Amino acid sequence: MSSWACDVGLVDWRLPERGPGAVRRAAAAGADGIQLDFGGPDRGEWLDAPGRCDALLDASADTGVRLLAVAGNHLNDIGLTAQAGSGDATRVRRFLGRVLDAAHALGVPLAFVPSFRRSAIDGPAAFERTAEVLGWAASEAESRGLLLASENVLDGRSARRLAERVGSPAFRLVLDTFNPVAEGLCPADLVAEVGHLLADQVHLKDRPPGVAVPPELTEDMLDETFDALHEYRVPVRTLVLENDHRNGDPARLDRDLARARARAHQLTSGTGIEPAR
Repeated sequence: MSSWACDVGLVDWRLPERGPGAVRRAAAAGADGIQLDFGGPDRGEWLDAPGRCDALLDASADTGVRLLAVAGNHLNDIGLTAQAGSGDATRVRRFLGRVLDAAHALGVPLAFVPSFRRSAIDGPAAFERTAEVLGWAASEAESRGLLLASENVLDGRSARRLAERVGSPAFRLVLDTFNPVAEGLCPADLVAEVGHLLADQVHLKDRPPGVAVPPELTEDMLDETFDALHEYRVPVRTLVLENDHRNGDPARLDRDLARARARAHQLTSGTGIEPAR
């Protein structure tokens, strides 16, 4: 048996409600925790709007649902890789400062930034700019007692090089169990390469509808990923379910959480799991 427990959580950007309402929905579904999006245009109310953090802390205290992390998903709209000295680069730094301040106010251990769409690491220049910005942000996170993580689709060697370029003990990588598969990568290989750099919150996600990846490949790679997490003793504290539950179907949410709990048990016990019915 392993020496740690693994909980299951949700993300508020894949639920019908955001913020306190999402915390209460997570509690009703039996989740242990929730990751929160900072918000932005078409992404819900800003997390640092007056009274917002206090309302979230109250909802967490009332329900027992832990606040796990703050995600800066609006960076996908701004562009983390914006040219140094540009107006967008200034917006990126201001936004990251707000994300980190909100994470500190909420008492969460982790803030993370995605590298998709306008923030995609799609070449050497984008890689260098990402490393530069994340290096600054990791220092800011450390000064607030936080960890800063990057969610990206780099291969293992490049992800390790990014961490080396950032050069901060407060820097981590977010593992997503599907995003690398969609890019032709094997998540288990990523675990082998950078398991020691992974954040202890892992995104668990199925193949979204319409994505051209065979379902059987996704499931096989999911098995391999969890085998690798167990083999390399990566101490995952929370499996965070990121399937899209915005339609509010409680039965599907219940099924997905049950599967997540089975995977969490697999990590901490080393036993196999039965396929979901």
